[in-house]
Amino acid sequence: MKILIIGSNGFIGGSFARAALKAGHEILGVGRGVDPNLSSQTYVQTDLSPGKLAPIITRFSPSVVLHAAGSASVEDSFASPLQDLKDLAFTLANTLEGVRISEARPLIIFPSSAAVYGAPDVLPINESAPLNPISPYGFDMVARELIAREYSECFGLHTVTARLFSVFGPRQRRLFIWELYRQLAEADSTVSLRGTGDETRDYLHVDDVSSAFLKLIDVEAALPSGNLVINVASGKEISMWQVAQRLREMIAPGKEIQCRGMSRPGNPLHWCADVSLVHSMAPGWQPAPFEEKLRECIDEWRRESG
Repeated sequence: MKILIIGSNGFIGGSFARAALKAGHEILGVGRGVDPNLSSQTYVQTDLSPGKLAPIITRFSPSVVLHAAGSASVEDSFASPLQDLKDLAFTLANTLEGVRISEARPLIIFPSSAAVYGAPDVLPINESAPLNPISPYGFDMVARELIAREYSECFGLHTVTARLFSVFGPRQRRLFIWELYRQLAEADSTVSLRGTGDETRDYLHVDDVSSAFLKLIDVEAALPSGNLVINVASGKEISMWQVAQRLREMIAPGKEIQCRGMSRPGNPLHWCADVSLVHSMAPGWQPAPFEEKLRECIDEWRRESG
């Protein structure tokens, strides 16, 4: 199957490209960067405008488009809200418009975020929960989802909105797990958590995100037409304190963990997804155990650091 990946140099796009190549699919990566960061693939550098994307889509004639371009930081969205809007909503609009004017009709998958739910009162969160974002990033993801719905309902595009929760992996050199690893690997005797440690997240390894996308592609004919909104997560809640303890056991058992009790704007206290829909739509998909994938991350970071 031919798969076009917009943003193939990024964390999600790059991981999916490697998984799709391994599964035997033909990949065309598209991005603004010069170096493709992938092996055995064709790559096109472009500014991602609709006028540039449409002929690429026409020539390649993909069965699937994964739009993985865009920002991924709640904190940065507070510092540069307009840029965040451009990076999220405008880039997806460009891809959808490029598909529209190309007259191709591939399945279009794009990552959204649990940030659209804000700070929910009820867990686990299912796809019908109210959208109540509490950060520019969350609002911009809502805008991104509305644009996908617009192109689906008005122009007949087949879209899958994949709401990701807390994704991690060895190529992600940012956010909580990476920051905690760095503290534990350094010489200081104390590790500091910014929050209380009671905050919870629903973690999913990026390889499991890719396998979920591949499974949805495999069963495309069974997916509902129009715009499908689906949580892609583990469905399991774990506290930051528990994550810190597990990492400490793996890296530096003697270190002390301290909690500073601070909160970050735009970050909810608790997240956990209702994953019944993804298991229904992608039968047989099962994420790997969290600790197994956490160990793989640590082992790869250690190998890279020598």
